[in-house]
Amino acid sequence: MLDVVNLSCTRDDRTLFSALSFTVSAGEMVQVAGANGAGKTSLLRILAGLSQAEEGEVRWQGESLQRARDEFHQDLLWLGHQPGIKAALTAIENLNFFHGDAPVEQRWEALAQAGLVGFEDVPVNQLSAGQQRRVALARLWLSSAKLWILDEPFTAIDVAGVEKLTQQMVRHTEAGGMVILTTHQPLALAFVRQIVLREADA
Repeated sequence: MLDVVNLSCTRDDRTLFSALSFTVSAGEMVQVAGANGAGKTSLLRILAGLSQAEEGEVRWQGESLQRARDEFHQDLLWLGHQPGIKAALTAIENLNFFHGDAPVEQRWEALAQAGLVGFEDVPVNQLSAGQQRRVALARLWLSSAKLWILDEPFTAIDVAGVEKLTQQMVRHTEAGGMVILTTHQPLALAFVRQIVLREADA
């Protein structure tokens, strides 16, 4: 369970959101929505423990992130705007680095699921932006993390790819995992809960 308690966030002397509280439980998918500049990425970075809020607290399994940091990081898969992969390595070498404990055949299958058949041994810096994104997203087929925090995971991904990724997120929640994401793509899933960020003084 992830608890968000009375969060406030200010950037460049502007309050993006304040007194924000919600809970995400096992089996839930939550979309953070709002206009451009509303603070969606800032919120996700706070939830992932990468940024600090001006006020409030994020708790994982009842403990603050500061006290539960090691356990939380083991339970977290964070994919931000940048792919977060190693450009000098190939696609399969990246998965070997991040998920070396997974069976080899599962790593190759993850790249296939992500739409990278034929590009497994190509250095990431020679891939297109969409293909680089797919290398990072292949981790969704290998991660054992309970909580996925995904910032615009569908950027530069085609319709078929979006469908496959959405199905994988559904499988994760059906297995008791949690997904928190931002996306400009419509999510045709009735069970997705939205948290809409609006200007704090609106």
